[in-house]
Amino acid sequence: MDTLLFRYHNLLKETDTSFLRYLHDIIPWNDRMIAIVGSRGVGKTTMLLQHIKLHLPMEKTMYVSADDLYFSDHSLFDLARQFHQLGGEHLFIDEVHKYANWSQELKNIYDAVPQLQVVFTGSSILDIYHGTSDLSRRVLTFTLHGMSFREYLSMKKGIQIPVHSLDDIMQHKVNVEGLDYPLAAFRDYLRQGYYPFADSTGFDIRLMNVVNRVIETDIPLYAKLNISSTVKMKRLLSVIAASVPFKPNISKLAGILDLSRETLNDYLEYMTRAKLLNTLRDSTQGIRGLGKVDKMYLENTNLAYALTLQPEIGNIRETFFLNQLQVNHQVQTAAKSDFLIDGTYTFEIGGENKQQKQITGTTNAFVVKDNIEFGAFNVLPLWHFGLMY
Repeated sequence: MDTLLFRYHNLLKETDTSFLRYLHDIIPWNDRMIAIVGSRGVGKTTMLLQHIKLHLPMEKTMYVSADDLYFSDHSLFDLARQFHQLGGEHLFIDEVHKYANWSQELKNIYDAVPQLQVVFTGSSILDIYHGTSDLSRRVLTFTLHGMSFREYLSMKKGIQIPVHSLDDIMQHKVNVEGLDYPLAAFRDYLRQGYYPFADSTGFDIRLMNVVNRVIETDIPLYAKLNISSTVKMKRLLSVIAASVPFKPNISKLAGILDLSRETLNDYLEYMTRAKLLNTLRDSTQGIRGLGKVDKMYLENTNLAYALTLQPEIGNIRETFFLNQLQVNHQVQTAAKSDFLIDGTYTFEIGGENKQQKQITGTTNAFVVKDNIEFGAFNVLPLWHFGLMY
């Protein structure tokens, strides 16, 4: 345990608390067991360490990574029990999915050591979904998404803009005081602003490392796939990245990749859960999102720029809109335009010359335009939708 404490203290010393992700102030940190899930690279580890550094006594708190060599001959349950016996009150476990039988042991900790709070993260959403059945009545689960445009402005430029609701945006009640060149900053965000390591050198290389680790490690480990499967998933990802957006023809695509329809559907599901892809469903079965998959996008615009030399701008706009709106709203395809939000509002996405013809005669309908700073009537700037969390 001494080695674990040494590593924890060193990590805590190096943790910068000047910028906190949006989710930090939403989580009820006093709950007995909390799960924080999300894609690789969005800042889960940093958020844990920041919370410890800002709000908890170091001597009663421990942070560990579940892939530490310590756990090759020690169990999570034994660590939790020993730590509690020494006066510990808060145990933070990072990347818990890398520990075999993690779900059962967390359940045992919850039941046998009720005085100990446990907060855990999982870089692979696949494994978190796979294992929480034993914990469903015990754990509060939160998803950490990548950075919004609002968070990017705060982190990179020090510009503090309040969170705006969808109603604020539709009613033109957007306050961006201090932001002089929003379109230039928005272009930068679309290329490399979704991940907190945006300021790091070698951003593109780091992002491709994230993609490769998901495809080569996370998905095969979860689904027990072989190396040839990872090659086909990478090829599938490239096809979708180059599309405008991608409207899945499963039979045709399965033939191109030499896969059965069932295997291809499995791959698409794995990549969607792993936050490499986003699916947009139709509204034929109500607002619960049970309709068939109508379009597929990359999960965020940074992936599009990393995976293709020149992504199609219309695809980029729709990818951004879907990515930001899905955090707090139900998003589906609309009958006459691009998106239906919460079963009520219709949005058509385009450039500054986009016309109204797609939404003529449609109630609660808006045109969302790129490359404009301000909106009027039912015309809204695209970048405003990056201020929602």
